[in-house]
Amino acid sequence: MPPPAGKGPSFKPPRYLAVEGPIRVGKSTLARILADRMHARRIFDCEDNPFLGDFYKEKPGAAFRAQLYFLFERQRRLREAQAVETPGAVVADFLFEKDKVFAYLNLDNKELKLYEKYFEIFAADLPAPDLVIYLQASPAVLRERIAKKADPAEKQISLEYLEEVVRAYEHFFFRYSASDLLVVNTSEIDFVERNADLQQLLRRLQEPVKGTQYFLPLGQS
Repeated sequence: MPPPAGKGPSFKPPRYLAVEGPIRVGKSTLARILADRMHARRIFDCEDNPFLGDFYKEKPGAAFRAQLYFLFERQRRLREAQAVETPGAVVADFLFEKDKVFAYLNLDNKELKLYEKYFEIFAADLPAPDLVIYLQASPAVLRERIAKKADPAEKQISLEYLEEVVRAYEHFFFRYSASDLLVVNTSEIDFVERNADLQQLLRRLQEPVKGTQYFLPLGQS
């Protein structure tokens, strides 16, 4: 992204940016748009986890298998991106550390002990992003977006589980300090469907983010 008018040459866009948030909050869409604007490589999150369907059906052991698969795939994709000889800007539609959000929600104590050993190995030497964009939305809004997406597996996600996920994300990012963090509440806007909402967010991202900052865009009727 070019420096915004009036901000001067001192503003340097982040070179490694991650977009996070619960399911159907719009993180993949935003990551794609930002990668296009920044001429950046995009690191995709794993969307073909073969154990996810069984997890949504609450089959025994499926949560642990799904979690380990996500853990391995996410670190593999990040490490491959780092191995590029001439690295440029990078946009990821996931934050590696958030893997623990779901591990603590879905695994029992014995599974967690084993999971944490793998996490420590895989997380070693992975750099933190320059900027994380955390997209928030209420469970009710997320449920509406899941219904609109009409993915058969996602239809099995209960409102109660969504509420747990939203609370877990809020707790995680309340304590997060490894990167600059921009928190964006998307409950009243829809930058996937409304270009005006998207433009508000893109304008904010042309300004520096220091520490944890909040962006509350004006919704439209």
